[in-house]
Amino acid sequence: MEAYTSFAVVYDTFMDNVPYEEWGEYLHGLLLEYGVEDGLILDLGCGTGTMTEILASKGYDMTGVDFSEEMLDIAMQKRTKSGHDILYLMQDMREFELYGTVRAIVSVCDSMNYLTEDGDLEQVFRLANNYLDPGGLFIFDMNTEYKYREMLGDQTIAEERENCSFIWDNYYYEEEKINEYQLSLFVEDPVLSEKTGQDICRKFQEMHYQRAYSLAEVKAALEVAGMEFIAAYDAFTRNPVHQESERMYIIAREQGK
Repeated sequence: MEAYTSFAVVYDTFMDNVPYEEWGEYLHGLLLEYGVEDGLILDLGCGTGTMTEILASKGYDMTGVDFSEEMLDIAMQKRTKSGHDILYLMQDMREFELYGTVRAIVSVCDSMNYLTEDGDLEQVFRLANNYLDPGGLFIFDMNTEYKYREMLGDQTIAEERENCSFIWDNYYYEEEKINEYQLSLFVEDPVLSEKTGQDICRKFQEMHYQRAYSLAEVKAALEVAGMEFIAAYDAFTRNPVHQESERMYIIAREQGK
C-alpha cells in the first residue's frame, strides 16, 4: 500500500488544525534572517502545495517536488485557483533533478522523516548541495525521537469529519527508530450515498513509515554530504533543540561551489 494515495483526497481536511500561516511566517522569517528575500526556492516534499502557495504569495519563485501524483494533483488545483506561477515536479526526493540552481530549499511537515533507509539522508543532502546557489540555504524540519517515543508511539488517533474519518495506529520501533503508521480511511462515496439514500463510505488503508534522527546524526550526514551546518532550533522559536523538543528546524548552507 503506497502512502499518500487515497489519503491525498482528504489530507487537507484532516490538516485543517495545522496553523500553516503561522508556520509560513516562521519559515519566511528564517529565510529573511539569512538573506533570502526573493528568487528561486524549491519546496521538497511539497505535498498538496499549501506551504508552496504561502511562499509564492511572499514573492518567491517556487518549484515543488513530491513523489505522490495524487498530492500534486491537488497542489495544481490550488495553483489554478491562486494564479501563482509554480512549477510542480513528480520526483523522489532521493533522486530529484532541477533545471538549474536555487537560492534556497525548504522541506517542512516532517517530509525528511520519510527518509528511512541508511544513506538516504546523506543522498538528499548531496543533491541539495548540488542544486543550491553558492552559499544557498537548506531549511528543513523533522519530528524528533522524543515525539515518536513519548507522544506517538503505540497510540491510536481517530478523527471524524462530516464526510470522512480516519483511524491512525502508531507503532514505534525504538531499536530501528522507525515509526509505523497504519492508516484506515473512511470516505463517503457521494454516488452510492445518493443512489441508496444512505451515507455509504469506502474504506482505504495506507502504511506510512518515518524515521527518527538525532541532531548529531543530522549534523554528521550534512558533513558527509559537504554541507555546512548553521543552526538548529526548537520548532517555531529561536531556542536550541532540547530533550523534549517535538520538532526541530535545521538550517544548513551550501559549500563547495
